[in-house]
Amino acid sequence: MINVTKTFLPTIERYQSYLNRAWEKVWLTNRGELTLELEQKIKEKYQINAIIITNNGTIPLQIALKLLGNQGEIITTPFSYVATTSAIIWENCKPVFVDIHPEYLSIDETKIEAAITPNTTAILATHVFGNPCEVEAIEKIAKKYNLSVIYDAAHCFGVTYKNNSIFNYGDVSTCSFHATKIFHTGEGGAMFCNDKDVYHKLYYSHNFGHNGPLDFYGLGINAKISELQSAMGLAVFDHLDHIFSERKKVVDFYMENLDFTSLSAMKIRENTEWNYSYFPVIFNSEEALLKVQQKLNEAEIFPRRYFYPSLNTIDFVKGETMPISESIASRILCLPLYVGLTSNEIELIVSILNKN
Repeated sequence: MINVTKTFLPTIERYQSYLNRAWEKVWLTNRGELTLELEQKIKEKYQINAIIITNNGTIPLQIALKLLGNQGEIITTPFSYVATTSAIIWENCKPVFVDIHPEYLSIDETKIEAAITPNTTAILATHVFGNPCEVEAIEKIAKKYNLSVIYDAAHCFGVTYKNNSIFNYGDVSTCSFHATKIFHTGEGGAMFCNDKDVYHKLYYSHNFGHNGPLDFYGLGINAKISELQSAMGLAVFDHLDHIFSERKKVVDFYMENLDFTSLSAMKIRENTEWNYSYFPVIFNSEEALLKVQQKLNEAEIFPRRYFYPSLNTIDFVKGETMPISESIASRILCLPLYVGLTSNEIELIVSILNKN
């Protein structure tokens, strides 16, 4: 069976070597030395100003919205994973959808201003499949209207834009360290920011609001990661160069061998060092997609319709029509992409797509 993704696992011995340190300290949570070490390694490798690792990738969105959303209208994309929209609603804010760019697949920055109202408090945009939004244009709009900017950068580990980590953009940027991601801690995530005051609020918010053991800065929740998760992150971190290299080989093969007369690929934004997080292809019609998907499934190959459906169409939102997002969502399919995908398997996938 070939699935759309496969979790990268270090050797059990390497993972155990990190776990041993937690055992020796008898320290399994509450920001132990493994968590601090992992944060430092990520900061140093990608020249990131500030990071707080969390227990999953959704709670950073919720914390950012709690602090910056002010229960207002949040301009956002309909083309993302459901967590992006769910977090907005969960924090008693209102999602206001803006359609996407048909090639980059991220929010269309030229349509944002028209959606701003006196109730707008923030922009929450997704760097889709690790492909950066038009961050400069969004920043200008945000400054003009005094809005906060939150980036859902769940797919962006390792991505740089203009030689700067994509995590350094926006008031708050978030990432997922879920087991399906390029870099993972089994289950986990992180939030990033540049402003010291915002960082302070993020930090105490992820730790029950604590100011020492007996006092509190303010309202908080438990978003802390465990040492068991951080041990996995450290073990995976040791293999990052190999992971990126192997994924690039798969993407390069797809790009060189797929017949793009009836398919299109996502356009990577200029000045981006991409991370090969996903390989989506867009069919000419949903009917064509379903036909190919069936053929792949018959061969025990299971790509994913991702993102589907367009979030403005789900029952608990019922937003306005977003024609580009709805069209792309109905025609997009993410092909298998992971370390360990063999040449024969990739060739089989390509041959099935090219025959249909």
